Amino acid sequence: METKMWKVDNYVDKSENNPQISQAAQLLKKGEVVAFPTETVYGLGADATCDEAVEKIFKAKGRPSDNPLIVHIAEREQLPMLVEQIGHHAEILMERFWPGPLTLIFKKKEGLSKLVTAGLDTVAVRMPDHPVAYSLIKESGLPIAAPSANTSGKPSPTQADHVKRDLYGKIAGIVDGGETGVGLESTVVDCSEAIPVILRPGGITMEQLEDAVGEVRLDAALANEKETPKSPGMKYTHYAPSAPLTLVKGHRSFIQKQIDEAQEKGLQVGVLTTEENKSFYQADHVETVGTAAQLETVASKLYEALRNFDDYHVDVIFGEVFPEEGIGQAIMNRLMKAAGHRIIVE
Repeated sequence: METKMWKVDNYVDKSENNPQISQAAQLLKKGEVVAFPTETVYGLGADATCDEAVEKIFKAKGRPSDNPLIVHIAEREQLPMLVEQIGHHAEILMERFWPGPLTLIFKKKEGLSKLVTAGLDTVAVRMPDHPVAYSLIKESGLPIAAPSANTSGKPSPTQADHVKRDLYGKIAGIVDGGETGVGLESTVVDCSEAIPVILRPGGITMEQLEDAVGEVRLDAALANEKETPKSPGMKYTHYAPSAPLTLVKGHRSFIQKQIDEAQEKGLQVGVLTTEENKSFYQADHVETVGTAAQLETVASKLYEALRNFDDYHVDVIFGEVFPEEGIGQAIMNRLMKAAGHRIIVE
């Protein structure tokens, strides 16, 4: 399959017709799959109402069909066509955080592809805060189902080049809007119950949600792989580089001890660390990811760092851990997934 590429400024004027975005939108209308940037990661979009189009997403990614997808909309007016009702908490959260990196779970209406919801009676919806994503969805006139635009299980793409590396020749088009901002997928909150439940931590923190609506719960199924997932990203190993990643909780000298022992076995070792600690470690490849003082920088560079290990062909990777507060909760969620929950504690 030929994959068309369009380079679009990520500050494109939403009010103007862009010929490249129009071309990409036409492919979506024809039931094709197109990758595009959002403020979180690149998404792999298709018409959420068309089984054939959504099936192409699963085929391109190699994604299990029991893993639901997020539906992306450009305007609030699209929401009543997709969901049964909009509760009080959802109204507050949409007013505060939409457009933005927040996905909400609602009871669904008929009309969406059953592949989007993985047979559930709920649907995940978000309104991305990115001019290219907005313009593309608006131009298509469709609700767009869009998981991350990567091979299933690999680190999510934060650059068009990541998408090209994984999916070129498998999808109809890639809209290159430069690097994404947040770097981690959206927070997913179930608003179909009395107390909002976080199903996936992300760009909007638990503290921000509590400030908006009061009590918020963290779903117990985040740690239970056997549960039927109500949200994308809850099931299967995700975000993993080719080499096995093990997280290490302890002093830098304890982490270096793990590196030394692996090297003594003849293994090429990589280490995932911050700018503050990079000069401490002696490893075959040291990959830095932001600063510990500003965890937002870690979030924005995490997937790029995990992908970079593949270029250095290391055999094993050891990674530092981060405090699970604010955006750190989402960072550790992704790292634990990437590590298959392997962690060594000093």
